[in-house]
Amino acid sequence: MKRNRQGKAGRIVLEIVMVLLSLVFLYPLFLAINNSLKSFGEVMTDVVALPKKLVFENYSYVWSFIDYPKLFLNNFIITGVGLAGIVFVSSIAAYKLARTKSRSSALLYMLCIMPMLIPFQSIMLTVLQLAKDLNLSESTWGLGVLYWGFGAPLAVFIYHGFVKGIPKEIDESATIDGASGFRLFFSVIFPLLKSVTATIIIIDVMWIWNDFLLPLLMVNGSPDTKTLTLAAYTFVGQYTSDWQYAMTAMVMAVLPSIIVFIFLQKYIVKGVVAGAVKG
Repeated sequence: MKRNRQGKAGRIVLEIVMVLLSLVFLYPLFLAINNSLKSFGEVMTDVVALPKKLVFENYSYVWSFIDYPKLFLNNFIITGVGLAGIVFVSSIAAYKLARTKSRSSALLYMLCIMPMLIPFQSIMLTVLQLAKDLNLSESTWGLGVLYWGFGAPLAVFIYHGFVKGIPKEIDESATIDGASGFRLFFSVIFPLLKSVTATIIIIDVMWIWNDFLLPLLMVNGSPDTKTLTLAAYTFVGQYTSDWQYAMTAMVMAVLPSIIVFIFLQKYIVKGVVAGAVKG
């Protein structure tokens, strides 16, 4: 009885701590939404206070000023191209590396995941010059392709751990039935990677959709190729800043990725844990 009470008390304490931590992480989002519904004077007077009058006109103004549908399409293209390449390349590479037992395969695997340890700031100028040489700069499609290289290392790491848990007998059975090569992978193996693929998709959507630095370097030169996060930055100037519009634009920029996260977040823990256990 005493042990049960202690266990119940421990769970209650843990839940309280988790709720408090959740509030801490949600507080910046609350401030952004709160100030997006204020006038400029209220924002400058008190950032934390609730708005005295809800100014929904901020959203209609930002929608038309930044041409939200156009920038949403840019984000969608960049994210879609980036995700397609990351999932395609990483899943195939991880499958081949996991199924090949040799020193060279282990070395290639280490080389594939090592870029996760390299800070982007240390190579961004080189990447910018390379993108210009390959005519990938100032292009939403080109920016999406660049994300393949930056997103592949983590995706290979997650896929590799999961594929190692898939019995090789499945490959052998499919080969006996006449499937080999790409058909074996896409018809038999890839459907088994559904949960871990969903994990990679949601992680990369949150990253690519809300990324600021790489789009700033690659597509900031033309209004036609800007992203939603870059548009939010246009309201922040050297001498004056429209903070109410900046907060509104930021809320409108991150809202789609938050919606994706809400619908797919159950796959994050499921996929990562499955890959860790099976690897």
